[in-house]
Amino acid sequence: MPDFDTSVPHIARVYDYWLGGKDNFAADRAMGERTLQAYPNLVFSVRANRAFLARTVRFLVGTAGIRQFLDIGTGIPTANNTHQVAQHIAPETRIVYVDNDPVVLSHAQALLRSSPEGACAYIDADLRDPDAILAGAAKTLDFSQPVAVMLIAVMHFVGDDAEASTIMNRLMGGCVPGSYVALSHAASDIDADQMAEMVRRLNESTAEKTTLRDRAGVTRLFAGLDLVEPGVIRAAEWRPDTDLEAASPAALWAGVAREP
Repeated sequence: MPDFDTSVPHIARVYDYWLGGKDNFAADRAMGERTLQAYPNLVFSVRANRAFLARTVRFLVGTAGIRQFLDIGTGIPTANNTHQVAQHIAPETRIVYVDNDPVVLSHAQALLRSSPEGACAYIDADLRDPDAILAGAAKTLDFSQPVAVMLIAVMHFVGDDAEASTIMNRLMGGCVPGSYVALSHAASDIDADQMAEMVRRLNESTAEKTTLRDRAGVTRLFAGLDLVEPGVIRAAEWRPDTDLEAASPAALWAGVAREP
């Protein structure tokens, strides 16, 4: 039996349902449907978020030359996980995944199927404890070399702006110049009314509360870092592969920045 209450929806499993996955329970599916009723375009957002992850990893490995990733708020494994995209380009890439959900933990082995040349590790830790994350990741990653920190659709679970900035500063402070951070975040100023109602319904039942931020608020999270072109933009519009991909009505702000 699982050591968690399956009658309470969890955001990682609801997200899995939105993506069309099978690692969810009745409560997660009910919450997934309830939020989709409030904001039908939500499916476009979660798909655009996964596509943003893949594009940023390709950029970071192929263009920026990054060979180490710290992926926080990993979620349940699906297609095009960070290590799969990265090691397809550079098999020697090393990846550390971080999450604190027991369902994600139970699937960790799927995240650890590294290429022989590289490495994958999994840490059971919380975003709000960046020191523990950095200490655990140092067993696999060499923090004397650049690291890419992936914060994909996770910072909106930190409601306090000061705490969110502190987490960003601590994580990037633990990385050398030339490191990067990629971040996507649910938007308060795209489809504002529908997004607000969707989040209200979500927060009624999930332990991890979501806080929407506008473009300026998401941009402030990158303070002190050098934003990569095109800056903070809709996730679907960050270096899209096709015009169709760019046209996705996704309510997410996203950006990539470099530690100077």
